[in-house]
Amino acid sequence: QVRLAESGGGSVQAGGSLRLSCKASGSIESGACMGWFRQAPGQAREGIATLYTSSNISYYRDSVKGRFTISQGNAKNIWDLQMNSLKPEDTGTYYCATGMCAAPYTIGDYNNWGQGTQVTVSS
Repeated sequence: QVRLAESGGGSVQAGGSLRLSCKASGSIESGACMGWFRQAPGQAREGIATLYTSSNISYYRDSVKGRFTISQGNAKNIWDLQMNSLKPEDTGTYYCATGMCAAPYTIGDYNNWGQGTQVTVSS
């Protein structure tokens, strides 16, 4: 099983930027999708960005569209989430995940998860 580790979380003021990174301990399955999810306090985990490696097509939740960018690094076992114009409602624990997902944000399609990294945006 591939182990994932997130990095790059932290605290920032509204309007600021953070870049999250996810590193897989081994090779990502060919055709897998790479996703970023977040969970705000007291809320369910939700998908916010997904990259399909086979097509290089990315999907974004409406609430982050235009502000967040998911990308795969030159090293194929690393992918990032660039977050700009952060808002207080972006606060939460961010998880990276991989799997053979039929839909971008179906949690059950992802079988490898990181431990999460905290992002706090203050107003």
